Amino acid sequence: MNALLSLPGQLDVLLPITALLPLCALLLVSQSSPWQSLMLRGILGSLSTLLYALLGAVDVALTEALVGTLLSTTLYAVAMRSSMTLRLDDRRQEAGGEEEELLQWISPLNLRLRLMTSADMISGQTRVRHGWLEEGRTLVLTRAALAKRLRNTPGFERWQALGGSLRLQEDAAA
Repeated sequence: MNALLSLPGQLDVLLPITALLPLCALLLVSQSSPWQSLMLRGILGSLSTLLYALLGAVDVALTEALVGTLLSTTLYAVAMRSSMTLRLDDRRQEAGGEEEELLQWISPLNLRLRLMTSADMISGQTRVRHGWLEEGRTLVLTRAALAKRLRNTPGFERWQALGGSLRLQEDAAA
């Protein structure tokens, strides 16, 4: 099979594309946001696909495009969307402004907030819950590792300054 471009004759086209691969890989591993990493992984796969196609390895390019880029990016996006949610039971009598403060607090951890109400339990949504929100801005968590990460974020000091507290469920500490 003949390549679309020959290596000696078209180095000026292949070299910039090839140079982008390690640059994109370095950007990929340096990201703190999983969503940005996922997008860069898609770009890296697209660059690889382009390079394989230009060098004449169309079968490898097609495999990389379909499996390495499209399928893996889609599966990772679905998995991240479902697993990166902080699910809390809402045990307050009246909703206050705590949701905005919680969102600001957990945003450095790239988490979404889902406050589960009694209506969610009645409708059969029995997903894993990470804790609950009580009256008086008290957040109770069931996992010690999550509590430790939340205490180390900058938003924790603001939460405390607004009268909030964070505690670990008693049986989770053991």
